[in-house]
Amino acid sequence: MPRGPLLVQAARRESVERTPVWFMRQAGRILPEYRAIRERLTLIEISQRPEVAAEVTLQPLRRMPLDAAIMFADIMTPLIGAGVALDIVEGVGPVIERPIRDDAGVRAIRALQPDQDVPYVLETLRLVRRELEPAQALIGFAGAPFTLAAYLVEGRPSRDFVRTKSLMYGAPATWHMLMDRLAELTVSYLRAQIGAGVDAVQVFDSWVGALSPDDYAQFVQPYMRRIFTSLGSAGVPMIHFGVMTSTLLEAMATDGASVIGLDWRVPLDEGWSRIGYDLAVQGNLDPVALFAPPDVLEAKALDVLQRAGGRPGHIFNLGHGFLPGTPLDNAIRLAELVRHESARLHEHRRPLAIIA
Repeated sequence: MPRGPLLVQAARRESVERTPVWFMRQAGRILPEYRAIRERLTLIEISQRPEVAAEVTLQPLRRMPLDAAIMFADIMTPLIGAGVALDIVEGVGPVIERPIRDDAGVRAIRALQPDQDVPYVLETLRLVRRELEPAQALIGFAGAPFTLAAYLVEGRPSRDFVRTKSLMYGAPATWHMLMDRLAELTVSYLRAQIGAGVDAVQVFDSWVGALSPDDYAQFVQPYMRRIFTSLGSAGVPMIHFGVMTSTLLEAMATDGASVIGLDWRVPLDEGWSRIGYDLAVQGNLDPVALFAPPDVLEAKALDVLQRAGGRPGHIFNLGHGFLPGTPLDNAIRLAELVRHESARLHEHRRPLAIIA
């Protein structure tokens, strides 16, 4: 009996013949065919046109031997559907028309009804699903409540999150109202994606590394646990990824995801040991390694594979997404290398004891 896409097998910590590989931000950014589309359409316009979004989602799989497609959208997409006025400004990022300052701002965020508010996302997923091979996974995603809240409160990308933390500390009731609303929005959004055919979901928490472990536990963790608990019965792997989370890994490991994404700031074997081998891991090559000479890139990729040690449950990825200007040839070379070398390592590995 077929066991489903290779990525799903690995996420469930099943034995696989090689390590599955995909890359964050693989849809777009480094592909000239994507840049040609961006010359005539904005990011929001692409995501709201299912045929175009599906094409962009599939483009990297035609270039590289990847094991998964991740839908093309922006993490702000469900907020647009929920009535938040915003723009995604080139070179800046999301800019909120009316940043949240009080309870009234929170109440202005409608409950998300995906079939009505973001039908184009669901249609994109259905279109992509029909084009994928059985061994290729389709990944859906959402921004985590903290990262969405940071954009909503700051009004644009921030380095210090002064307004965000000021709201957390100074108006905790408002903060928890906001996080409650965003958690429910995230559950609705991801549940609809699962219904549209995704094989796995990833929750991106790009800015959560700005928090201390105590602040994470008090102001964020209850909502992450609610999301993963609410989606657990759907039976799809759930990936929890954050940036600069080395101080939060032990907490994240208890939130309910089946896979923890590691950035490059923690060695993969150390990170896996800290979260426990009952969870799968994803990562964690430094994206800047793709700018290195071929022999350096190869050595760094092999180091990640060797740190995984052939243990079931590793999904190869970058420690964050492709950077602008990443050489396409190096991305192709990396995907081919991981497929070839991981197959060789898996074939010759000795069984490893799994530590519960």
